[in-house]
Amino acid sequence: MIPIQRMIKLWICHIILIFPILLIGQNEEKPKPTIKWNVTAQIWMRYSDLNEGSLIQEEPTSDFFDISIRRLRIPVSSQVTPKIFLYAIFGGNNFNFKKKDLPLEVLDLYAEYTFGKYFEVGVGKSGWQGLSRWNIRSNKTLMGLDSPLFTLNSVEKNDDIGRLFGLWIKGQAGKFDYRMAFNRPFFVTVIPDGKVNFANNKPRVKTSAYVKYQFFEHESNKSAYQVGTYMQHKKVFNIGAGFQYQPEAMSDGDARLESTTFYDMRHFAADAFLNLPLVNGDAITAYLGFYDYDFGKEYIRNVGANNPTSAGGTDFNGTGVAFPMIGTGTTWYGQFGYAFKETKFLNQKVIIQPNISIQHSDWDRLTDKMTVYDFTINFFVNGSHGNKLSLGYQHRPIFDANNLQQKDYKGMAVMQYQISLK
Repeated sequence: MIPIQRMIKLWICHIILIFPILLIGQNEEKPKPTIKWNVTAQIWMRYSDLNEGSLIQEEPTSDFFDISIRRLRIPVSSQVTPKIFLYAIFGGNNFNFKKKDLPLEVLDLYAEYTFGKYFEVGVGKSGWQGLSRWNIRSNKTLMGLDSPLFTLNSVEKNDDIGRLFGLWIKGQAGKFDYRMAFNRPFFVTVIPDGKVNFANNKPRVKTSAYVKYQFFEHESNKSAYQVGTYMQHKKVFNIGAGFQYQPEAMSDGDARLESTTFYDMRHFAADAFLNLPLVNGDAITAYLGFYDYDFGKEYIRNVGANNPTSAGGTDFNGTGVAFPMIGTGTTWYGQFGYAFKETKFLNQKVIIQPNISIQHSDWDRLTDKMTVYDFTINFFVNGSHGNKLSLGYQHRPIFDANNLQQKDYKGMAVMQYQISLK
């Protein structure tokens, strides 16, 4: 009897071999491709209360004001034939005062073949992964000021802003929407120094999946990136569950040494998403998710979004605006937003949407539980994500470096302007 892992590998190889033949065969149809593209930028003006001991150019700094481009995205897509879809995203994150250039990366570049709405196959570099709704979300349509970064649990460790090379299948059958991906992570060059971290060995295949059940209107699965809020434009209620698994993804030392212990990466999640237009013209957007992360013994990682500092930090949080965002343990994450019906504000038609996000994590490494709060007010001009002003405040916990207990809170205030050009 053939082992299940070998059967999966053989099946993937067959799809890879068949895929180019399908592409060649489509040339006979003499299609007239359509090309779509746009440019979206998120500009930040921010005031940060920095973690103790933070340094900027070796100078101790307790608070800081900066202007930056949080994200720049240029998506390009083409429906080459009724069966073949090509997609690419050019862009980058965190263009700030620490570097003069604005390098554009190829974030996504892939092709998909549609056998039917119930079964599509894709191959290339992409964000197609499983686990949860927010592991694969649209940055353009966020409700909160920033995305829940803990859901990108391996970001910039063995991936490229959440993207990997791989193959995936997806589809919609009735009210079910599913996706399953087989990705090869990037090499890790940093050697773990006794504490569990990403292993510097040959990267094993990362298998992941996510399935959701759609009670009301169906969401599009054309892109990997799911919508953060529809405001009054769509009635949606979904429940979903997923996983990620990569063998020997983590270790506590150099992978070349026999004394090194390896750990499999095993993550599970279940979540629910609601976007509900109300009879009075307002709308509710809500999300609740439970995450169970297993990176190995007491793994933890401090992350600061678009961090203005690069050194220092005397607390456990490290430098700048970082906090213990990702680790081995469990997390409850919730969002709630209320979009008021369109009104006039400064002579503009605007939808105003206040919202709150809470990440509550019980990391194995910390003595106390970790809770971070994000408060945001969005102003959608003409009801569009393409012309949006957001005011946000993040309230993050500070942990003592010695006893790993929470001792304080610090804040970060941001005004973001998001603009999209077609």
